[in-house]
Amino acid sequence: MIFLIWLDSRLHTPMYFLLSQLSIMDLLYSSTIVPKIAADYLSLKNTISFVSCGIQLFLFTTLVGSEYLLLAVMAYDRYVAICHPLHYSVLMRPKVCAFMVSGTWLGALFNALVHTTYTLNLPYCSSLEIHHFFCEIPALLKLVCADTSTYENGLYVSSVAFLLIPIFIIMASYGKILFTVLRLGSNLGRRKALATCSSHMIVVSLFYGTAIIKYFLPKAYHTAELDEVVSVFYTIVTPMLNPLIYSLRNKEVTKAFSKLLISIKNKP
Repeated sequence: MIFLIWLDSRLHTPMYFLLSQLSIMDLLYSSTIVPKIAADYLSLKNTISFVSCGIQLFLFTTLVGSEYLLLAVMAYDRYVAICHPLHYSVLMRPKVCAFMVSGTWLGALFNALVHTTYTLNLPYCSSLEIHHFFCEIPALLKLVCADTSTYENGLYVSSVAFLLIPIFIIMASYGKILFTVLRLGSNLGRRKALATCSSHMIVVSLFYGTAIIKYFLPKAYHTAELDEVVSVFYTIVTPMLNPLIYSLRNKEVTKAFSKLLISIKNKP
């Protein structure tokens, strides 16, 4: 998806620029986890150093946080495209897109830096066995030999900012989109508008749904096994499905991919 959008000039639009950023985030944050899992499986050594754990925690928290925010930006992009098409070129001009994407990266980076620094400086018990397949804050807090309730409250506030606020923006954007689409006189226009948004809504449902289960489900309902299964979905399964969802349900992407295959085939 990244190279396809870069190569095809027809895909040099704000929507596909944001989609390329989503693909980069998916690729990077899966890469912080999957290679280590594969190495542990092949070597039969399920160990990680403290420094490597901290790096993995920082990278994962940065990338997953940036994706939460980017999905809200993508919903806003669809809102402007459908509800204010005449102002789209102004409201989503390249500088605005770059500013919003930079904001998602910087906001997530600052959040990750704060949480990683605080988490790694907590007092840990003698047992350092993480009941998880990668270094994640909830799993590490279970190893701390101190009261972490205050920090957990702060973590909850951070989760609200990175989950519920973007969800509110997404719901508001798609509420306005639905209202606008229903007023369209053309059935073709309705189908095109809904098709454009449906891929994004599938991704949002998969990504935010599992994250809400992980971070907002009461502690009484949490088990190590449940946390691992849920984490697999939003760290491995969802990033793997995102390119398929966007490519299979998008005619412009499939046309660009077909054009690329034909050009490769015709090369001497």
